[in-house]
Amino acid sequence: MQAASHYTSEKHKRNGEHILISLTYIAKKTEKNSGVELARALEHWRRYFEKNNITSALVVNDNYFIQNIQGSRPAINHALAKMIGEYLEISLNVIEVEEIEVRRWDGFLIKHLTSSVEDEEYALQHFSAGADFNPYLMKSTQIRHFLNAIFAEDKIV
Repeated sequence: MQAASHYTSEKHKRNGEHILISLTYIAKKTEKNSGVELARALEHWRRYFEKNNITSALVVNDNYFIQNIQGSRPAINHALAKMIGEYLEISLNVIEVEEIEVRRWDGFLIKHLTSSVEDEEYALQHFSAGADFNPYLMKSTQIRHFLNAIFAEDKIV
């Protein structure tokens, strides 16, 4: 009689490490942060995502965030818990979670929407449902198309 081995092969993942997840959230800042604080937070997250093999596309303006993160199921779940637990100054709302076959983004992409007339008109004309840019008024399909349009040249081909 052979003894059963407790060895688990790399091909047989136990926690969903082999499943890629795409999670999109929107958030509204509840406190005003200085540009230095925002830069520090973005650098922290860039390093965290890189360490945990998560790719990201982030659009931010003075009041709102739209972010899509992609990685293994456990990595995305840990990142979401960390965001919710550590950043109480934003009101985070998950709008879409899906399993994906391949990543859409390469690295940690950021687009800052300025208050320039060009950025505002582009966002309002094509994607927003209100008089100003407010992702809380957008449907999930509008947000997905918005991210794809903003980062069209940064997609993985």
